[in-house]
Amino acid sequence: MSNPFVRIVEPLDPKQPLKKFFNLRKLEDVRYARLPFSIRVLLEAAIRNCDEFLVKKGDVENILNWKVMQHKNVEVPFRPARVILQDFTGVPAVVDFAAMRDAVKKLGGDPEKINPICPADLVIDHSIQVDFNRQPDSLQKNQDLEFERNKERFEFLKWGSQAFKNFRIIPPGSGIIHQVNLEYLARVVMDQDGYYYPDSVVGTDSHTTMIDGLGVLGWGVGGIEAEAVMLGQPISMVLPEVVGYKLVGNPQQLVTSTDIVLTITKHLRQVGVVGKFVEFFGPGVAHLSIADRATIANMCPEYGATAAYFPVDDISIGYLIQTGRDKEKVMYTKRYLEAVGMLRDFQNSSQDPDFTQVVELDLHTVVPCCSGPKRPQDKVAVSDMKKDFETCLGAKQGFKGFQIAPDRHNNLVKFNFEGHDFELAHGSVVIAAITSCTNTSNPSVMLGAGLLAKKAVEAGLTVKPYIKTSLSPGSGVVTYYLRESGVMPYLSQLGFDVVGYGCMTCIGNSGPLPESVVEAITQGDLVAVGVLSGNRNFEGRVHPNTRANYLASPPLVIAYAIAGTIRIDFEKEPLGVNASGKKIFLKDIWPTRNEIQAVERQFVIPGMFKEVYGKIETVNKAWNALDAPSDKLYTWNPKSTYIKSPPFFDGLTLALQTPKTIEDAYVLLSFGDSVTTDHISPAGNIARNSPAARYLTSRGLTPREFNSYGSRRGNDAVMARGTFANIRLVNKFIDKQGPQTIHFPSGETLDVFDAAERYKQAGHPLIVLAGKEYGTGSSRDWAAKGPFLLGVKAVLAESYERIHRSNLVGMGVIPLQYLPGEDAGTLGLTGRERYTIIIPENLKPQMNVQIKLDTGKTFRAIMRFDTDVELTYFHNGGILNYMIRKMAS
Repeated sequence: MSNPFVRIVEPLDPKQPLKKFFNLRKLEDVRYARLPFSIRVLLEAAIRNCDEFLVKKGDVENILNWKVMQHKNVEVPFRPARVILQDFTGVPAVVDFAAMRDAVKKLGGDPEKINPICPADLVIDHSIQVDFNRQPDSLQKNQDLEFERNKERFEFLKWGSQAFKNFRIIPPGSGIIHQVNLEYLARVVMDQDGYYYPDSVVGTDSHTTMIDGLGVLGWGVGGIEAEAVMLGQPISMVLPEVVGYKLVGNPQQLVTSTDIVLTITKHLRQVGVVGKFVEFFGPGVAHLSIADRATIANMCPEYGATAAYFPVDDISIGYLIQTGRDKEKVMYTKRYLEAVGMLRDFQNSSQDPDFTQVVELDLHTVVPCCSGPKRPQDKVAVSDMKKDFETCLGAKQGFKGFQIAPDRHNNLVKFNFEGHDFELAHGSVVIAAITSCTNTSNPSVMLGAGLLAKKAVEAGLTVKPYIKTSLSPGSGVVTYYLRESGVMPYLSQLGFDVVGYGCMTCIGNSGPLPESVVEAITQGDLVAVGVLSGNRNFEGRVHPNTRANYLASPPLVIAYAIAGTIRIDFEKEPLGVNASGKKIFLKDIWPTRNEIQAVERQFVIPGMFKEVYGKIETVNKAWNALDAPSDKLYTWNPKSTYIKSPPFFDGLTLALQTPKTIEDAYVLLSFGDSVTTDHISPAGNIARNSPAARYLTSRGLTPREFNSYGSRRGNDAVMARGTFANIRLVNKFIDKQGPQTIHFPSGETLDVFDAAERYKQAGHPLIVLAGKEYGTGSSRDWAAKGPFLLGVKAVLAESYERIHRSNLVGMGVIPLQYLPGEDAGTLGLTGRERYTIIIPENLKPQMNVQIKLDTGKTFRAIMRFDTDVELTYFHNGGILNYMIRKMAS
């Protein structure tokens, strides 16, 4: 069917009649000028893709009528312009695509129909870890180890880049996905198939939101959802509320963009923005560079919003030129955005649209701060860090407590490292990492760290040799300007050598600590500390031996590394004493914003970006040398422990199976609040006493060859065994932390996978009980795939994180939610009951269903299929099954 809005199509430039656009101003609808700029992007996509099938005129009307419809839980479709993947989440996506080709062939269809329809980029950035640091050749050694460990995965990905159309891979060693997206992949305005339209993106990493800082609407989705978009399906989403976040004032001289983002994170957590868009406006935005805006947008998942949008303004246009984009394309970008009313002037309040609500921050009130010790939203002013940590030491075990007995607060453990004696205490820093997309994309904080390092070295300060220091830039551009500005030697002197280009410490690829340090921590049961410039500090994520982890700006990471402890009041206590006996305070070496900006203007130039990105797809010789098969169907190697054909499509038929009532299910695990995808999804190192380790040992591997869960995401046998394997898992059935549960038929305490296997062999379905915010954290498909493979048919929780609920739906796992005011406590649920969940024949979005217990008790819960499309996926047994049937029929 033809597009009913074809009447508003016109050329952008009369001299180029074949380059057209949908001129939204020609709708001549007064509501358009009042829409938030982020909603205008949704509207344009709906109008351009309107076919009266996947996208209907009614959907366009609902978006235009946003001011009224935002509160009505209305479903709208959205077709993003692009998809972006990182390798941890990208490998299983490519595995699924390969398996889908096999399934389509078995059902009699054409397997080559399985291709990305929507352009997709995969950036390999999650595989490298900090095995070597403080050595001149640390970077090369870490990259060599990365290839040694991941050769099989990389060969598979290279096969995918050749076998699938519309699919590009950025090789390892290039940088962090979000920084590469910001500096290179983002278009801001697409020029495709004869049309100009706004760039937009969904990605298989929750921090995809970083691109919103450049005015590209984007957010993280599950790998399952991303695969559907790649196959041409729109995302079905509830029309979001939009919180207007007004920025006023100018930041103080000693404040960094990291301080601003940690302040905003705490503020928006308090406001409550889960499932909403946040759109920034106000005169304060004009004081923020694109890198500053990207830093704020990056941590959107930490304050819980879907997207954190900064509309495009002249500073955005200037950034495109600064990063070496084609000047003619930049000219058309600006002309298009002006034509459709999407170019913002933050100083002009007459442009301010309607918002659901408005909250405000005066940037001048922001003070230097960190977040921790266990959650990114727990902001602590730097001036309060010492006192706050000491309070946490004795506080009850929880997000802000370690429950250390008062008489042990000042324990010291002596140890020897490389022939010298040292001592550790509670609060000792053992990891100091400048890492992750949040900050390494931002020249102001990176150069700030470099200038602080220079002043520290010149003042005679050092970092203790046992502290694991590292610098993992987000792209080669960072190394370029650190080197050109002359600060790199000083960073190296303090131990902050470049160790790799990837996420590294922020995702748990921190590598091993020195054995003597681990022994001292264990011996004293010490609360040792990791300080990182990342965005995640959940328990057990950064390193098993750092129970406290603080997010901080890159300059503060270096400051705490020099101090060697978190228990320092920088205003009253010196960072250290130099060889001359002089006390050096932090204020003596802290660079001002003006100082930093002067260096940035001089050394961050377009030529750097052009040189680095001009050769990004060919610069890695090890990648170029990989030999990958050229067949269109992948030949699975049964001996591989990295890549395995998944069982998701076993027994799939063209005919639909009617969903059945779940009868007499056992509870596999019972949780409280804030169980994250870090607790659910396999991540980090594979513990030697785990089910995954036993499986790999049975395949002939030694512990040295186990690698990480992330590197084995293409093998469902490993990933199922690593589901709920986090050492900090708190299961109400067990009286201590750990990845175990009770197998109720036998009464035995078993590893979670082993218990699930016993239930499966006996034919018993399983469910999981949970509290509020179940699934908070990264957009991990394995947090849904893993429970599905364990036999979990449903989750019953008080509330869900948006992406995780969507992923459960995508795998055919039912997300159930207690009725308002009810929870396990009010209903008297212990989790030891057996649950029968009645599935009615005529399912409707968000309907109530009946749950019967073997005790005779009955109650109702909301079935969280929020849209008709989600119900369609459920009837098919999941989103991928739906796509296979569609392609094979």
